[in-house]
Amino acid sequence: MNIVVLISGNGSNFQAIIDAVETGTINATITAVVSNRSDAFGLQRAAKHNIPQIILDHTGYPDREQFDLAMQNAIDQCDPDLVVLAGFMRILTDQFVQHYQGRLINIHPSLLPKFKGLNTHQRAIEAGEKQHGCSVHYVSAELDSGAVIGQARVTIEHDDDAASLAARVQTAEHRLYPTCIKLICEGKIKLSPNGVVQGTHILPEQGLDLTEE
Repeated sequence: MNIVVLISGNGSNFQAIIDAVETGTINATITAVVSNRSDAFGLQRAAKHNIPQIILDHTGYPDREQFDLAMQNAIDQCDPDLVVLAGFMRILTDQFVQHYQGRLINIHPSLLPKFKGLNTHQRAIEAGEKQHGCSVHYVSAELDSGAVIGQARVTIEHDDDAASLAARVQTAEHRLYPTCIKLICEGKIKLSPNGVVQGTHILPEQGLDLTEE
């Protein structure tokens, strides 16, 4: 399978995916990384691993629609089977999402459907949650609302602050994202009109529990 990864910054999840591809855990090729920022550190990661880079500065386009169309055209040149958002800090247009429906995934730092949007770690602490974590989901038109493929949980400790919790969630992300991509590449997971399908059955709302015990 061909994978295109979209980034805007550091690209630590991108690195986890690179590592999984290079070790053979994920049977796929990263055909390109796309960034809307020329200074994204993830581009240096791509260069180190000889992954083609596509830089599209969103400030050079008159509106979101024109930028997304240019990005779509560039991505399609790479013949992607899967488009992976790995810290891509742009809200995508409905047209873009629809174009890649069923092959566009994202990772979010919460146990969806809880804590959609930003500042998830602080919000989880303030809400008195006992557990927090991350979710990999198919992207839909509504923000952080697509069908969940898998989740990984972490325990919120009594002395956690947002930074300490974020660090542990990120470690879980680096395991969860490659695992979900591996399942997709092996044909074991797909999106149907009724939700995420594994084999012959539809997964629950929370997807697979992929917490590492």
